Amino acid sequence: MNIVITDDDILVTNALKAILEASGKITVSATGTDGNDAVKLYEKYMPDILLTDIQMKDVSGLEATRIILEKHPDAKILLLTTFLDDEYIIQALKFGAKGYLLKQDYESILPALDAINSGQNVFGSEIISKIPNLINPSPKFDYEAYDISERELDIIRLVANGSSNKEIAEKLFLSEGTIRNYLSNILDKLDLSNRTQLAIFYYKHK
Repeated sequence: MNIVITDDDILVTNALKAILEASGKITVSATGTDGNDAVKLYEKYMPDILLTDIQMKDVSGLEATRIILEKHPDAKILLLTTFLDDEYIIQALKFGAKGYLLKQDYESILPALDAINSGQNVFGSEIISKIPNLINPSPKFDYEAYDISERELDIIRLVANGSSNKEIAEKLFLSEGTIRNYLSNILDKLDLSNRTQLAIFYYKHK
């Protein structure tokens, strides 16, 4: 797995590079110190994942995320931060970041990169627990008007709670392939692009 790291703290960057490359799974193609670097290095190296700090000089990691994903919708970006800032979380979800972790939760970074590389979204437990309170729910949303069945609504709830396709399949006694088909149909019906947007949609219309 090839990644790019951007963080304005050189010590953090070097530590992350050493830890991740020591795993034998990851090659750090390049490092940078701000959001401008993140955009330029992503374009140059097209890494499997961009691992970036949020708070950086000049251009933030969030702004870099927005710029990159507007041009490369399939880009996989994992955001790191020291603080649980509500606005940062909302923007990360809105822009389509694949993950959001606290820096101090360093043991989760390698597993998170693996998960994101395999197509999952990864948000730390602290972030997941805050999402419902960050979004204004609109009661009495009529899912039936979108032709969403009870089974599909069950799947939407499980996705919003952070369950993987495998976990959903086990809970509903279905195959992973069936869950993928359900999700594809759900996203089409609601005109959404990915699981993160689906989770936000659910909490908004809960």
